[in-house]
Amino acid sequence: MYEMISLKVGNLDMPAMICVPEGPGPHPALVIAMHMPAHMGLEGDLFTENTIQRFADNGYLCIVPFIFHRFPLDMDRMEKRKGFDDKEIHADQEAAYQWLIGRDDVDNDRIGILGHCLGGRQSWLAACLNPNYKAIAIMWGGNVREGWGAGNPAPIDLAANIKCPVLGIFGNDDGNPSPEDVDAYEQALKDAGVEYTFHRYDGAGHAFMNPTSGRDPDPYRPEASEDSWAKQLAFLAEAL
Repeated sequence: MYEMISLKVGNLDMPAMICVPEGPGPHPALVIAMHMPAHMGLEGDLFTENTIQRFADNGYLCIVPFIFHRFPLDMDRMEKRKGFDDKEIHADQEAAYQWLIGRDDVDNDRIGILGHCLGGRQSWLAACLNPNYKAIAIMWGGNVREGWGAGNPAPIDLAANIKCPVLGIFGNDDGNPSPEDVDAYEQALKDAGVEYTFHRYDGAGHAFMNPTSGRDPDPYRPEASEDSWAKQLAFLAEAL
């Protein structure tokens, strides 16, 4: 079962959701970069709750940092998005990473980062700025080709900094990232000599793993979702 904690980021308090697997450990661990629909809070976002629990059930100690903590909760989510700065996002995710490595029940040599949607982009960014991650998984992360905040480079331009294997999960019907975006991601990793594996699903668009989106039409694709879950768990078992 998850619980909420508070982390310090400079002089700010940032909420975070954690879930600890059964057993004494030390456990492999994951920073799970949050998705955009949880911008009003991690608690009550069923996709976040279900995702963190499923990884914990598979033996991973998990933390989800709430990177929207600098904005009023009721602020329009796209206005929040426009206010993001990659330096601040990195500071938030580093606070989560530091929390993990400070625990006796975490194996510090087996920490990865992954995320869906916004979290996919933030996972790529984190792996470019922290060489200690041992695995990164990107599920339909868009906007990797643009930097957020004045003077910040696009994460795609930092691909050579990635020191761990990369898993990518994408829907071919997605518009952000589009198939052309994913082609660019793949080329950047290839040019940088980064080990990667991408899986692309026909008939699937953005959020195809989310059965709780409430969107119409429903983006959830059960078969593709379960197949991608299996691929994530197999990838993490090998990398971590």
